[in-house]
Amino acid sequence: MKKLLFTVAIGLAVASCSSSRSLNSGGGEVTGVGGTSWQEPTPYGMVLVDRGSMKVGPAEADSLWGIEAEARGISVDGFWMDETEITNSKYKQFLFWVRDSIIRERLADPAYGGNEAFKIEEDREGNPITPRLNWSRPIPWKNANEDEQRAIESVYRTNVITGVRELDPEQMNYRYETYNLTEAAKRKHRLNAERRDYNTDHEVDYTMPVISKDTAYIDDEGKIVRQTISRALTGDFDFVNTYIVNVYPDTTCWVNDFENAYNEPYVRMYFSNAGYNDYPVVGVSWEQANAFCAWRTEFLKRSLGKQAVYVEPYRLPTEAEWEYAARAGVDKNKFPWEGDLPLTESDGCFYANFKPMEGNYVKDGNIITSRVGTYSPNEFGLYDMAGNVSEWTSTAYTESINKLTSDLNPEYRYNAAKEDPYKMTRKIVRGGSWKDVAHNIRGDIRMWEYQNEQRSFIGFRCVRSHVGFNRAKKRKN
Repeated sequence: MKKLLFTVAIGLAVASCSSSRSLNSGGGEVTGVGGTSWQEPTPYGMVLVDRGSMKVGPAEADSLWGIEAEARGISVDGFWMDETEITNSKYKQFLFWVRDSIIRERLADPAYGGNEAFKIEEDREGNPITPRLNWSRPIPWKNANEDEQRAIESVYRTNVITGVRELDPEQMNYRYETYNLTEAAKRKHRLNAERRDYNTDHEVDYTMPVISKDTAYIDDEGKIVRQTISRALTGDFDFVNTYIVNVYPDTTCWVNDFENAYNEPYVRMYFSNAGYNDYPVVGVSWEQANAFCAWRTEFLKRSLGKQAVYVEPYRLPTEAEWEYAARAGVDKNKFPWEGDLPLTESDGCFYANFKPMEGNYVKDGNIITSRVGTYSPNEFGLYDMAGNVSEWTSTAYTESINKLTSDLNPEYRYNAAKEDPYKMTRKIVRGGSWKDVAHNIRGDIRMWEYQNEQRSFIGFRCVRSHVGFNRAKKRKN
């Protein structure tokens, strides 16, 4: 006993005399728990936007355009962002994956030959390997047997006008689930009633809160049925939302967006012809863009194995993230570059793809969209943050949005139910497009579109929240 007391005394004496040394757990001091941090690899085709702050929104009123001065300070955390808009080529990879998945399911269906007709290969992690099919071939596998051929052919159709074998757009449905952590984390949704409200001045309300969740299924006629269910909270699964989205772009947007114009060649070629592979995908709704983000997350996580749990999901940028990235964090920038003009005064070199003059779409070198990355990037290394195509954000639109959102990572989300008025489905788009005049490609003004609309001038790019510490750079404001 005396020896133990003596040892403790020596330890205390050492601790009091050696304040500059690091303490160990043997001295009875709290030293913290160590661990191994996982270093997130740089996502392919993305650049890191450091955390920072700036004043978003127009700083000057403009009565001609009906713009009010409503600049306000916000701060956003670091995030990865696609350096270019999502191209036709990248979106086709998503579409092919959906097509291949449908074929795989049908090959396991007795109607198409049963489980023995097709053996699913697996990688080292035990994940199924999706076979690569050829977009242009009516029968992608030369050695397919009769059952396999029937399954493959089932997702194709013959164009009654041209006679060409092509994918059947109506069948290209992607099912995915999302967990709404924001709603699940709110105190009002805790299962333990005593932890929903800490105010002890009133009695605990043990009535279970009512939640709403989205679900979807395909009916007997092959149609997607979407429902919003309201019910008493039972557990975490109530915050899992299920979506089924037809992901084929609306190629007819080139005709429907322009009355009395001959845009049929774009309908036939813009998405299907490989010559447009490096052009931004259009005719994609907000719902389809979200489906792409969900698939891209799933596609990445399958390749990472156990490390996948540390990866933040791909998603659409919030409006604040998009504007901060577009203006390179500089308050005085109305565009992604310095100055108030979309071209250099000296040699007339354009900074973006837009409509320079009424009726003159080609003065900047393009008549519709341009290849992504054609023009110089902004200071953050991001291309086409003005013009080319407008871009979907995750943020819902309402006239009072500036009064509703925080100044820290501001975001306003509203998942409109099928029964809601159509105006509740509005989502914010940013950046302006190839069909807009210079004013409308400014980075400090917002526009909106309905979430199910598919336009020839709206595309998107993805972001991922950055994991870990990143040092913010000082910007000139």
